[in-house]
Amino acid sequence: MQKPKPKPYPIREDEPILQFNDIDASLTYSYSNYLNWLFDDRVELIKGKVFKMCPAPSRVHQKISIALLKHFINFLDGKPCEVYAAPFDVRFPKESKEDSAVFTVLQPDICVVCDKSKLDDRGCIGAPDLVVEILSPGNNKKELLHKYRVYEEFGVKEYWVVSQSDQSILIYTLNEMGRFQPSKIFTLSETITSSVLPGFELALDDVFKDLE
Repeated sequence: MQKPKPKPYPIREDEPILQFNDIDASLTYSYSNYLNWLFDDRVELIKGKVFKMCPAPSRVHQKISIALLKHFINFLDGKPCEVYAAPFDVRFPKESKEDSAVFTVLQPDICVVCDKSKLDDRGCIGAPDLVVEILSPGNNKKELLHKYRVYEEFGVKEYWVVSQSDQSILIYTLNEMGRFQPSKIFTLSETITSSVLPGFELALDDVFKDLE
């Protein structure tokens, strides 16, 4: 039996919402609604449901993100793939790319997109080739469960989960069956590579150094 399609939002999709508290958790929202939210709170959409993000990443989170981003930028210089860092909207369409038909919009900490046809002025529409999420206290469940399912379902080829508390990286790689296969957990003194970016190498000591 097919799963029922998300119910459309019952009011005009261009109606602005000024405060996060005016969001009705019982409703299903689309990207059209998302574009008209005028509050400052950072949110993501997962299958039409709203998830509030942390107001601002911690200093340690930012430092790890910058270290990773620097390595990707240096490696991709002159190559066709492009790297982007949050805030950067990635839309995951199912049957249509129309704004009103897109119900999942995420902001990965870092993503690499090799198919430039997926890029537009509003971000990326379709699965990036590689996604990096840096876990912060309080968001582990969302990152490991909700986002894992989205990235697997829509065909993200490689998903990195970076733990700042453990100073480790776990890599999920999409197999031929469309399922994520986990790597070992990489820790300090180790170097990781990427199946999506042949020739890319990253020493974890360069990512987690000087975090105290």
